[in-house]
Amino acid sequence: MSGKMTDVQAQYEKQGYLTSIPILSAEELQQARDAFALLEKEFGKDYTSYSLHNVHMEYDWVMALTKHPRVLEVITTVLGPDVILLDSRFICKYPVSKRSPAKAGDSNDVTAYNQESEAEKSMSDQNSDTGLPYVAWHQDMKYWGLDGGPVVSVWLALDDSLEDNGALQVIPGTHCSGLLPHRPAKRAGNMLSVNQEIPEELVQKENSLLCPLLAGQMSIHDGLLVHASDPNTSERRRCGFVIRYVPAAAYPIQDPERPRSFPATVVVSGQDKYNHFSKQRPEL
Repeated sequence: MSGKMTDVQAQYEKQGYLTSIPILSAEELQQARDAFALLEKEFGKDYTSYSLHNVHMEYDWVMALTKHPRVLEVITTVLGPDVILLDSRFICKYPVSKRSPAKAGDSNDVTAYNQESEAEKSMSDQNSDTGLPYVAWHQDMKYWGLDGGPVVSVWLALDDSLEDNGALQVIPGTHCSGLLPHRPAKRAGNMLSVNQEIPEELVQKENSLLCPLLAGQMSIHDGLLVHASDPNTSERRRCGFVIRYVPAAAYPIQDPERPRSFPATVVVSGQDKYNHFSKQRPEL
């Protein structure tokens, strides 16, 4: 391992995350954005905001992103040479001002957002953008029934990810604190599919850091790192490709609080001599 990669590994182990890692060339980025635009056209933005799950099994260009040499150089540095792609998902926060008005009773959208009065808007701002899509403070490992190794989560930015469009926020070092309690989120709009959050009294927000990314860059974080992201209040989309990797030694466990199947695992580096996921993996 080179000296540079040794430094990367040490920084990751201490902080629990790395950010602003250049991955895609300008040409590669444009190709990915063009391909994603076709998915938006085919499925619609309500679907592509969160429902493009494990489509690396369907589209060669998505699989190529999971195996990109610059991605795997970093991932193998922190996980070792034998790596399994566990799961993937595109996540998009679209500009709320361009969304259609919510249907009555829909707590995940903002009714007639563009038509609200200044007084209502001020009240909404004071109430932390109630109902706008956001991601609550959480740890990824709460949702993954795994043992035998860490989970590394990647955000590969297809768009610039900045403060005003809801960039990732992390609390460095919290991956060393173990798994924290989670509860149902109190605030509407949480994009997490199980709608959970870490109780605010356990979140050291004063220590949080913003992780802005330019399109084509990548951040990675440990599955135990406490992290979140705010609503997109800009006029720009924030789209990224989330990829989860584990060392080949990791294995699924039966945990009623974390029920999970892993039907889309792929060996992306080295070899899988354990075959812990082979029973869940479909024949390609």
